[in-house]
Amino acid sequence: MAIQSTRNLWRYGQTILGIIFRHPIPGTSIIPILPDGRIVLIRRRDNGRWALPGGMVDWGEDVPKAVKRELMEETGLELVKIQRLVGVYSAPDRDPRIHSICIVVEAQVQGKIEIQDKLEVMEIQAFPIHSLPPEQMSHDHARQLEDYLKGLTTLA
Repeated sequence: MAIQSTRNLWRYGQTILGIIFRHPIPGTSIIPILPDGRIVLIRRRDNGRWALPGGMVDWGEDVPKAVKRELMEETGLELVKIQRLVGVYSAPDRDPRIHSICIVVEAQVQGKIEIQDKLEVMEIQAFPIHSLPPEQMSHDHARQLEDYLKGLTTLA
């Protein structure tokens, strides 16, 4: 009886681990637009590349709340309004750490740019649309920005 119970517990554990580790994780990228039209980017501490602010959606949190939280955590900026959905990016190799599904939004923002999470962010800068950094961006953020600038709504 104890052996059967242990086997059932092990199968249950395997199912839970499979659900946790074999499914993509939802996240967000935010294209923050200041009142003067500049786009705010962060320089990631882990790879030194420019990126859009964003991150994983927490348990019990919806995407708009994750956008607001991540924006504040990484840039110190306040969300005024989510303008539009830019796209959903789900390629298994888009994030080198995990398989994630990234929901990208354009957002009107306001406030003072200030690094809040010094473990993740080493620099923040606002760029005019015609003067975005030329170097390679983190993850697939260059494509996300390109799709945004072309006015696309992408499912990839």
